[in-house]
Amino acid sequence: MEKEKFYLTTTLPYVNASPHIGFATEIIRADVIARYQKGLGKDIFFNTGTDEHGQKIYDKATEAGKTPQEYVDGYSAEFQKIIPLLGISSDIHFVRTTDDHHKIAAQEMWRRCVANGDIYKANHQVKYCKGCELEKTDSELEDGKCPLHTTYEIEIREEENYFFRFSKYQEALLELYRKNPTFVVPEFRLKEITSFVEGGLQDFSVSRLKSKMSWGIPVPDDEDHVMYVWFDALTNYISTTGWPEKEDFGGWWPGIQFAGKDNLRQQSAVWQAMLLSAKLPTSKQIYIGGFINSGGQKMSKSLGNVISPHELVERYGTDATRYLLLRHVHPYEDTDITWERLDEWYTANLVNGLGNLTSRILKMSETYLDKSPYSQGVEVMNAVRNDTKEREFEYALRSFNLQVAIDEIWRIVGQIDLQITHEEPFKVVKEDKKKAKEMIEVYLYYLVRIGLLVEPFMPETSKTILDAIKTNKKPENLFPRLL
Repeated sequence: MEKEKFYLTTTLPYVNASPHIGFATEIIRADVIARYQKGLGKDIFFNTGTDEHGQKIYDKATEAGKTPQEYVDGYSAEFQKIIPLLGISSDIHFVRTTDDHHKIAAQEMWRRCVANGDIYKANHQVKYCKGCELEKTDSELEDGKCPLHTTYEIEIREEENYFFRFSKYQEALLELYRKNPTFVVPEFRLKEITSFVEGGLQDFSVSRLKSKMSWGIPVPDDEDHVMYVWFDALTNYISTTGWPEKEDFGGWWPGIQFAGKDNLRQQSAVWQAMLLSAKLPTSKQIYIGGFINSGGQKMSKSLGNVISPHELVERYGTDATRYLLLRHVHPYEDTDITWERLDEWYTANLVNGLGNLTSRILKMSETYLDKSPYSQGVEVMNAVRNDTKEREFEYALRSFNLQVAIDEIWRIVGQIDLQITHEEPFKVVKEDKKKAKEMIEVYLYYLVRIGLLVEPFMPETSKTILDAIKTNKKPENLFPRLL
């Protein structure tokens, strides 16, 4: 029997800087869902990659004295390195927008939009934010600047470009949102994009003159223009499946997309309009996360408050980093973190929480049980897996509220910890060894459940716990105390 297919993708980060904590959180969240769905027996296509064209890249490469290709090769390699660093599934697909196949796909998307009458040439004046690589309306500016990129001056651009008939798709987009009330998660983001579309859509530029900015995919049949970066990059979600050669996307598309709130407009409106124009299926669902700030301010090198994924892993380890970003970064809203808070969460919930509970239970099991009731491994543990149907946990994962899901695991951790403290098995064993052994077996059962539940979130920790239960040997400290 053929497995059900499940596709999900992150956004493609722009390679004008090293990987930041926001993208690390996004790809870890997507990885949890990929692992969870794989555990349900589905065939998974998990996609990520790098967005490598556009004005910012061209300017940064020039400043660095490199060709644009040399510049993006270096940064793309950095993003590929964080995949093992963050414990991301090794079978993830990695697409680069400078890949030859992606260029072919982007040009085919262009041709299909042209065939539908949705791309035309015109001379327009627009306000443009180089930070967003997007045109801006007056209502989107604050004091004449983009609120997301206050260090960039808004550029006034007037040149002959190709434009996409975004305005044509206002009603089609609103109908898409009406028919799919969970199309964008969380609900307040769906209301936000609905309000934006209801306010009226303006056609936007999808090309730049090659003479002014040559770093882009050539426009089909017009050697004087290159594609605007968003039109190019968004196509990656289907080019990665083998489209257009595989007209059916290999059975993978439509899929689920993970993105930050600064991508709401591009993912849930621009990309969907492009798909409608090309007569291709729209996305299945789009998950939108918030921003991560530090000390009440946006992370900035000049402020010295940047926390990088590499620093997190160096201090806490891979699985602990995954835990910290999954449980303590809000799934939908903005979150403020500092090193002091991270240390507190790590010590309270990992060192003194899951780590201590695992040590307590396995020390008792190793001391008082002749062998583990789970020594046969997979088969016996699978019987426990069938019991591990936590309703709140399952619902939270299906709605991408990973914070609630992991809270449910730690509810069990706290519950068993309190049970051990209340029942005092170390005292019981002196008077009634049989009863004490039965108590320890109950604790082990719940530790197996915890080990199974935590697998998508902290895969190496899960393996260590389950292996230790099978061999009946207390492991080394799962989470070393901070020095």
